Amino acid sequence: MFYGLSKFFKNLLPKQLFYRALLIVAAPIIILQITVSIVFFDSLWIKTNEGMTRALVAEIKTFTEAYDNEKYDKNELKNLFSIYLDLNVKYVQNNSFEKEYNERWFSPIDRTLRRELKSKIGNDQYWFNTTTYKELIILKIKYKKGYFEFLVPKDRVTSSSARMFALWITFPAMLLISIAIIFLKNQTRPIINLAKASEKFGRGENIDEFRPSGASEIRRAGYEFEKMRKRIMRHLNQRSEMLSGISHDLRTPLTRIKLQLTFIKDKIISKKLSDDVIEMEKMLNEYLQFSSSQSAEETETFDISELLKTTIEKYGKEEITIETINRVYFNGRKSLIRRCFNNLIDNAIKYSSNVNIKLTKTPNNITITIDDDGPGIPENERVNVFKPFYKIDKSRGNSKSSVGLGLSIASDTIQSHGGNIILESSPTSGLRVKIFLPF
Repeated sequence: MFYGLSKFFKNLLPKQLFYRALLIVAAPIIILQITVSIVFFDSLWIKTNEGMTRALVAEIKTFTEAYDNEKYDKNELKNLFSIYLDLNVKYVQNNSFEKEYNERWFSPIDRTLRRELKSKIGNDQYWFNTTTYKELIILKIKYKKGYFEFLVPKDRVTSSSARMFALWITFPAMLLISIAIIFLKNQTRPIINLAKASEKFGRGENIDEFRPSGASEIRRAGYEFEKMRKRIMRHLNQRSEMLSGISHDLRTPLTRIKLQLTFIKDKIISKKLSDDVIEMEKMLNEYLQFSSSQSAEETETFDISELLKTTIEKYGKEEITIETINRVYFNGRKSLIRRCFNNLIDNAIKYSSNVNIKLTKTPNNITITIDDDGPGIPENERVNVFKPFYKIDKSRGNSKSSVGLGLSIASDTIQSHGGNIILESSPTSGLRVKIFLPF
């Protein structure tokens, strides 16, 4: 139960650090302002209005009682109340007295006035309207065969300080929240920059010297990231240099062996040895290709559909069909993507007779599907084939010229661009390779 509630509240909370920090800062201010407002309206404003309304009703009650006294002149009494108490009064001789009115229960003025009139004047003895005029209240009090009609200014029953209070309590709150937003923006910007640099480095892109900024904790994380980045780059450079050196050292003896093979008179032995040398050269090329799969190539925006078409055209095979849409632009490393396509198409051609390639686009992804009608890959081996140097000899044929790096290079390339690659069964009982690239 508590886990469900916790998950429910977590889903309600904002996901970004900036908005979470803003909520932490703004929520106490808003709660405090609401609390102060409630206390003010309950203990000060409403009570002040009640006192003002009570005084007004008492004045009206005094007027009606003085009007009954024959000692006072009626017109003089009206003038006195109009001049000194700001009550405009007239007597209307009419037996019909309007009793129905719209009870605006949400209005504190109406509620307070209704309560005081009911207690001092009595039920069905009054009628009022606070909406006809903007600054006046129409109030009718039943009297003998008619009624008194009072025009009362609204400031007699309500305090104008409420508006000023609302202004003064809202403006500082908005000012503080605005300052907090600016401050939080400056505090979260270094974290965003660090996240962008990490994402860019994770895709294999070359980034400039990262300069940590912000609070000491964020600076420390930035410095550690920069140290880690330099260690990884040093390791990758050492690996590339080592494999490059091995390549140079191995190519020299291989070249000498090929020259020596030309002097062997036994053509059968010469052919077998020559095949072994060619196989070693192919394996060596795959090693070098794997080592350069994380090269520091600059990213660029290119038409991936056009790249796929030109890659397929170079094979010149009618067995390869393609379904694509025009002008699908993608930001990435063009040479690595081309190499990925080559590896996947080479595998498909090697183990099947027909290959179908399809490119589709959604608002968020570019999807490339490669279907073949070959023997396929067993479901329990579809994860292992992405491991370097892993081969499935039983189901895919025993090819000595392959060292099991093609799918590994393809997977590294796609993942370095923020995408994903999965293997499925194709409709033709072969293998389906699905590539997802973020668009």
